[in-house]
Amino acid sequence: MSKFLGKRAKQEPYVYGEQPKDKKYIKINTNENPYGPSPKALKLLNESNWGILSLYSDPTSKEITEAISDFYNVSPNKVYVGNSSDEVLSFSWLAFFDKGDTIVYPDITYSFYTVFSKLYDITENIVSLNEDFSMNLDGMSEVEAKGIVITNPNAPTGIALSLDEIECFLKRNSNKLVIVDEAYIDFGSESAVNLIDKYDNLLVVQTFSKSRSLAGLRVGFALGNEELINGLKVIKDQFNPYTLDAISNLVGAEAVKDKEYFDITRNKIIETREWFKKELYKIGYEGTDSKANFLFVKHPKISGKFIFEELRNRGILVRYFGKNRIEEYLRISIGTQEEMEKVLKEMKEIAK
Repeated sequence: MSKFLGKRAKQEPYVYGEQPKDKKYIKINTNENPYGPSPKALKLLNESNWGILSLYSDPTSKEITEAISDFYNVSPNKVYVGNSSDEVLSFSWLAFFDKGDTIVYPDITYSFYTVFSKLYDITENIVSLNEDFSMNLDGMSEVEAKGIVITNPNAPTGIALSLDEIECFLKRNSNKLVIVDEAYIDFGSESAVNLIDKYDNLLVVQTFSKSRSLAGLRVGFALGNEELINGLKVIKDQFNPYTLDAISNLVGAEAVKDKEYFDITRNKIIETREWFKKELYKIGYEGTDSKANFLFVKHPKISGKFIFEELRNRGILVRYFGKNRIEEYLRISIGTQEEMEKVLKEMKEIAK
C-alpha cells in the first residue's frame, strides 16, 4: 500500500453487485428494470444532434428539473437533480452534517450510508430493526442526533412504511433532518413528496435507476423546501457545477414526461413480483412483504449461501449479503415474467 494514501483511501468502499459483461446469466442481482427505458426517451437520444456535447452542460439542469417539477406538482426551486441518487445522498451528508454530528439509520439498510459517514467523519448511530425487520421508529427517535435516514421501502428487506407513519415520525423528530430515500417507492408505496411543504425537516431522495429504467444514465434527485435544496446546490457548486451531463438532462426529462410507459412497466413488475412471491411460498420459501422491485426470501431448511451458489451455477445471478441477521436471505430482483418463470423452475429444483 502506498505511503502517500490518506485515511479515506484506506477505508472500506461500497460493495456493488456483480456486473458480468456477457449474456450468460439471468441477471437479477442489482434491482435493474428489465423493460428498458421509455421509447420516447430513446427516440430523443437517437434523433438529436449532439453537437451540444462540445459545450458544458447546463449547471441548472433546467429541462429535467422542470419535468420533475411538473410530474410532482412542486416548484422547481424545491427540486435538486444530480448524478445518481448516490451522489445526491453523498452531497446531503456534506450539506447537512459536520464532523462530530450524529446521523441515525437502521442496522439493515442501504450499505452506502455507512460508507458516507466514514468518508466524511460523521458519527453514525445504528439502530437495530425489529425482529420482523420492520423499522424501529421509536428507537431511532430516541437517539440524540442531527438527522435520520430512512429507506422506504427499506433495502434489502423491501418493507414499506405508510405515509401516516412517515408523517408521525416527522412530527416526532421536528428538530432533526429526516432524509427519506425513496429509491423503490414506485413499486407499491406512497411517496412523502406531498409533505415537503408541511415539514421543513423533510428531504425526499429518488432515482431514475429503478422505475424509470435508466440505471446507466446516472440520474437522481431530491425534493424538499427551498433552503434544503439550496444547501445541496451550494455543495454541488463547490464540487462540480456540471455534475449532470447534457444527455442525461434532456433524455431524463423525456423519460419523466412519458408517464404512460412509466406506469405500464412498474405495474408489470408489481404483478410479476406478487405472482413470483406466491409461487415461491407454495414450494416452501418464505420472506418479507416486499413493496420494492425485488423479493427478500429464504428457505427454512436450505442455507442462503447454498441457494445463491446453486443459482449461479444454473446461470442466475441474485444478491447474497452473508451478514449478521440476514445471512440466510437472498435478494432477488424482479425480471420479466419469462425470466422469473425460469428462476422459479430452478428454485423448485433446489428446494427438492
